Amino acid sequence: MSTVTAPAWAASDPYATALRTGRGPLFLRRGDGWLLPLDVERWCAAADAVDRAVLDRCEGTVLDVGCGPGRLVAELAARGRGALGVDVSEAAVARTHTLGGRALHRSVFDPLPGEGGWGTVLLMDGNVGIGGDVAALLHRMRELLRPDGLLIVETAPGDVDERSRVRVVDVTHGGGAVGEPFPWARVGTPALLALARRGGWPETVQWTDGERCFVALRSRRTSSRAEPPKSTAVMSSQRSRNTSGSSPVADR
Repeated sequence: MSTVTAPAWAASDPYATALRTGRGPLFLRRGDGWLLPLDVERWCAAADAVDRAVLDRCEGTVLDVGCGPGRLVAELAARGRGALGVDVSEAAVARTHTLGGRALHRSVFDPLPGEGGWGTVLLMDGNVGIGGDVAALLHRMRELLRPDGLLIVETAPGDVDERSRVRVVDVTHGGGAVGEPFPWARVGTPALLALARRGGWPETVQWTDGERCFVALRSRRTSSRAEPPKSTAVMSSQRSRNTSGSSPVADR
């Protein structure tokens, strides 16, 4: 199994500071000056109504990949659900613990607890872009899920399919790039569904809630819908950032 080194932004002072303070603004910036906002304030707040509706669909134990500051893991813990976050940012993991959630400071491509047994895996807040290779990430999700498991992906609005190398920018401190560039991807629902079909994910459900877009994939055909679970499994063993799905803004 390949191991992905934590990207430069994960340990950068502006990113870590933003998570500790709960405030931005931060952006991902491509070499051509294109900017994508990182929705730090929303990530650091409690789970909102859209988040809670997604969590209602989760089945069994839940792994939140790129959990960030932990709002979803904390919400699941408050519901008494077995949940674990994983994030390459030490500050994100620390904040998750502060909120009462459980998280590992680790790449999703590193060995993880419960591989092949997770009921649900989450790729929220644009985390389908981790590593810049969506097909490879989907393959890794299959390794983590149980045979009938559920993968819930938040996609970018619109018909988007792009890969690039980006840096984190703190525009309040001169707009300078922080750290080395790292690979990232943005995909909308059409592109994700095409990749899922090629990757052998037979079940899909797609929906929008407000301005946010989601797809649920089954690792094996079981039912035609992703429904809220009828029971909650308890995780027996548990022991790492996120981007917004919103549209990029002009350079500044």
